[in-house]
Amino acid sequence: MANAASGMAVHDDCKLKFMDLKAKRTHRFIIYKIEEKQKQVMVEKVGEPAETYDDFTACLPENECRYAVFDYDFLTPEGVQKSRIFFIAWSPDTARVRNKMIYASSKDRFKRELDGIQVELQATDASEMGLDVIQSRAN
Repeated sequence: MANAASGMAVHDDCKLKFMDLKAKRTHRFIIYKIEEKQKQVMVEKVGEPAETYDDFTACLPENECRYAVFDYDFLTPEGVQKSRIFFIAWSPDTARVRNKMIYASSKDRFKRELDGIQVELQATDASEMGLDVIQSRAN
């Protein structure tokens, strides 16, 4: 079902991979890309559970927008193991205006398809989604 504002559909694989990340913890992260020709959001890359936050950020293109989900594991000050699922809207300043507009207009509908997101971040450069930002937003 396409979004009237942007005309983008969401490929079933997007939801299935997210459910695997959320319920089975089989992925550390998922990077989603809008395929303009097919008018839909697709899975571009899936990170293995052993991959790190640095591995994840290295997969985001420097000059193109993406949506991403990252499963962040951390210890509370009391020493309890916890996890937070982050939704990151990556929209670098260097991306083309059209690219940024398509991602911005499709974001809310796409995010609603992924039931279980706990924290949302909007980032235009690496400093806005550094590990320190993730850590501070996780608690």
